[in-house]
Amino acid sequence: MHISRSAVLPAAALALALTFTACSSDGGGSNGGSADSAEAAGVVVTDMFGDVEVPANPQRVVALGWSDAETALALGVQPVGASDWLGVGGNGLGPWVEESYDTDPTILGTYDVDMESIAALAPDLILWTRSTNDEAVYDDLSEIAPTVAAPPGTDIAYGTTWADQTEIVAQALGRVEQGTQLIDDTQSLLADTVAANPEFADKTVAVGTLYSGQIGAYVRGDTRVDFLESLGLTNTPTIQNLAEPGKFNIELSEENIAALDADLTVMFPIGTGPEVITDNPSIQGLPSARDGRLVVLGDQNLSNAFSAASVAGTRYALENAVPLFATPLKS
Repeated sequence: MHISRSAVLPAAALALALTFTACSSDGGGSNGGSADSAEAAGVVVTDMFGDVEVPANPQRVVALGWSDAETALALGVQPVGASDWLGVGGNGLGPWVEESYDTDPTILGTYDVDMESIAALAPDLILWTRSTNDEAVYDDLSEIAPTVAAPPGTDIAYGTTWADQTEIVAQALGRVEQGTQLIDDTQSLLADTVAANPEFADKTVAVGTLYSGQIGAYVRGDTRVDFLESLGLTNTPTIQNLAEPGKFNIELSEENIAALDADLTVMFPIGTGPEVITDNPSIQGLPSARDGRLVVLGDQNLSNAFSAASVAGTRYALENAVPLFATPLKS
């Protein structure tokens, strides 16, 4: 366990972080908004690697993990650096995000973490809450600035849920009340969606993709499967039984592609158009495809929002993807 990442904090900031006073503060700085009074003098956040001492009201936040930038922005904090995990281009925000930047952040790498580029931004906080969970990378990031990784108990890479991500980022930014409100509002929308779609109950689902000619499927712990299971669906055992420890997906060969058959099969392409799925004879030969129970997310914005697993992405998927999932199960 790695306890206390405070070595990189200036002495004055560290002293503040250790006082835990409950004085109120307007906070916000250039990020706008106000910090929760309980966090006014800094906070200790517990992530999967231990305790992280974060300065009060961080001003130069690097949002490095998947959807960390979206989450920070939803909480009123504008990162100085961010990663574009979904390759949407520009400032790295998809059209499902309602908020916008005053000044676009420096776009950083995703899988290949460039420590020099991150250090050049002089961050006072690094968010890495949905990532590979590589401890060596985490150690290097922590030498630059206090780094908040995935919550305790996250045992799958990129396995941080939208709610857990919102909660831990809100803790790190001193905006717990705002984070709680975002979670409560989104869970209310989710509950309304479940109530409006009773046909999801007791139905199996398979979530698959096709990337560079390789067919893959997702297992429990992946945020897409978790989203669908939160609607009342169950990841099909033919896929789930193939899950490997620490992995969020599996590869399927032509011989076992039948595992994708379920009451509902959801697929999306990565890096290509939907025709790689709609024109694939093996996929189209699945009983679910023949019966009209295969939903292909060919709209890249929709498949990206479905994959983003942020509050904004989840809300967008609830509004735009769920009707596509429900239609074949109602017929």
